[in-house]
Amino acid sequence: MSVYITEAYRTPVGIKDGIMKNVSAAELASPVIKKLFNGLSSTPDEVILGNVTGPGGNIARLSSLMAGLPVTVPGLTIDRQCSSGLEAIRLGAALIQSGEADTVIAGGCESSSTSPRPQKAIFSPDHIGDPEMGMAAEWLAEREHISRAEQDEYAIRSYRHYYESIEHGLFHREIVPIRDIHEDEASMKKRSIEKLASRAKTSFKSGGTVTAINSSSFNDAACAVTLTSSAANGLKLVGSAVAGADPNFPAATPVPAIQRLLKRHGLTVGDIDLWEINEAFAVKILYTARELHIPINKINIYGGGLALGHPYGASGAMLALRLFYGMPEQKAKYGVAAVGSAGGIGVAVLFEHV
Repeated sequence: MSVYITEAYRTPVGIKDGIMKNVSAAELASPVIKKLFNGLSSTPDEVILGNVTGPGGNIARLSSLMAGLPVTVPGLTIDRQCSSGLEAIRLGAALIQSGEADTVIAGGCESSSTSPRPQKAIFSPDHIGDPEMGMAAEWLAEREHISRAEQDEYAIRSYRHYYESIEHGLFHREIVPIRDIHEDEASMKKRSIEKLASRAKTSFKSGGTVTAINSSSFNDAACAVTLTSSAANGLKLVGSAVAGADPNFPAATPVPAIQRLLKRHGLTVGDIDLWEINEAFAVKILYTARELHIPINKINIYGGGLALGHPYGASGAMLALRLFYGMPEQKAKYGVAAVGSAGGIGVAVLFEHV
């Protein structure tokens, strides 16, 4: 059975302790769910949301009830770290493909500002290694000889594409306002990124290469999509793949997931027209592009997480949203969304525009 994304929306993205510092994760998700629900002709069978930093409980259920969905619609909250939002979409698609559901609302939410978690969770046992994400990015850059200049150059590209997307008004169609906030906090604070990149100090290691400019920030946002078993047009979810790898190099994990995905569907990198890969760190994109021979000009062409932000639980869903709007515009047949997650897990999903 085929699965299609027929609608996709997100909130503005706020910076931790910024414009949405008092908005909980459920309060972020509920207006997005309500917007998607209002566009349906029937009641969804399930709401699935990814969330990483809490506050715990079943946020998908809570936010669905806050959105006014019938009490008969169940909710499920999952945590696969940075890939949680994409995994929620993948799981929703699997329910439809199995015949267990006809319509699912899936995505993710994160409120770094209101999170009760004082420090990162444990992702891997000590005898294997469980580094901080920033230090793990430093290790990958060092292992693969990816310089700070390369990372800064890519970061500048991400910011430029993001600002260009704003100037062309591309994000208004996808944003559901929160408390009269209609635009991303990053768009309100447009910066001279070239100067900041050159002046930024390394964040995790003396003499290192990873800075606040070529890595993402902590953010607040929600994003979700409608998945259905039939559609006259939309974005068809063709298939997906998950791969485990060394937890010490989580930024490298999109590679095995993408390799597995393409092999499963008999495709090559050259068959993919658009790539959305989560920009937790510039080194992640540079490594993935180099390892798989992906042209940089096909990756994150509307800007990515370095500029917009990385609201963990929502970021994976935002990649799918970007393909939903971007693939028709670019006349792209195939697009791939991919995320590398803490603990050494990569997730990749293949979409086809129909």
